[in-house]
Amino acid sequence: MKKISIKEIAHLSGVSVATVSRVINDNGRFSEETRKRVLEVIKETGYQMNYSAKSLRMNRSFSVGILVPDISNYFFSDVVQKIEEILFDKGYSTIICNTARNTDKEIAYLQMLESKIVDGLVIISGAEKFDSEKAHLNRATPYICIDREPIQHSDTVFISSNHYQGAFEATEELFKSGSKSPIIVHYDRESTSSTERKKGFRDALRKNNIIFNEQQHELVFNKEEITITKLLKQAFSINPEIDAIFAINDNIALDLLEILPTLKKPIPSKVKVIGFDNTPMARYCYPKLSSVKQNTKKIAEITVDTLIDKIEHPGKEIPPLNLVPVELVIRDSTKN
Repeated sequence: MKKISIKEIAHLSGVSVATVSRVINDNGRFSEETRKRVLEVIKETGYQMNYSAKSLRMNRSFSVGILVPDISNYFFSDVVQKIEEILFDKGYSTIICNTARNTDKEIAYLQMLESKIVDGLVIISGAEKFDSEKAHLNRATPYICIDREPIQHSDTVFISSNHYQGAFEATEELFKSGSKSPIIVHYDRESTSSTERKKGFRDALRKNNIIFNEQQHELVFNKEEITITKLLKQAFSINPEIDAIFAINDNIALDLLEILPTLKKPIPSKVKVIGFDNTPMARYCYPKLSSVKQNTKKIAEITVDTLIDKIEHPGKEIPPLNLVPVELVIRDSTKN
């Protein structure tokens, strides 16, 4: 098959070579009609750009590294997939690295990505907070932090769902549906998101004139040391009045839907349950699970737009924090 040139693309499109170049690089002035016509000709002819030459010319690799702590986690996988799709549409390839919440692995991947001269990084750290100095991150490489707050705010932009809002509204919903004694169940590991969710829960208790007490209102789950069933039995023995549970994520909430009826605590008549993340299973379990929905599409769009802005305009002042609102999705597990 004959290799087509940019001159032929220009001839078939009825525009100049310079215009074709501007459309390909998305840089400069051209009409939307011209852009569509040039891209249609490129698609029909199977024209392939010489990315090596383009990279050398612009001193860019047109690649972005993405670090994710747990690719099996619904929120992480969903937002990373959306980021990859948007970057691809903008002409960037991605290298996705799963760190398994291992600090050494996270640092090793960062060093590897920088050695490949990626143009930028999207970092979802497995640590409670991301430390760019501990990770020996090259300050010349722009990066964005998602969901895990950076220690060095001046180096990056932090993009996150409003976890506090989600937890507060979820707990408020439990009170509105008739709860008098809700509790929170969460893992023993700490993160920015879990800290904000716990704050939201506690402030909702305070608003409803309940003084937070760790023994009465909080269950800390360590998967290696205790089962949720045993934890719940202990909780009900300490506080028999428990009538609602805010699970810090849907994985815990789905376990509760299975376990509570075995403890003679039917849902929602005796105990109401609400989760966080609005995973697909929330719609298909029984009873259907109320949950907090994160706007992964918006997070992905802001992340890509901000990172490309940092790549193309180094030194530009960009607001260091962007909180994305969440949405409460009410289903059967909290209805009267």
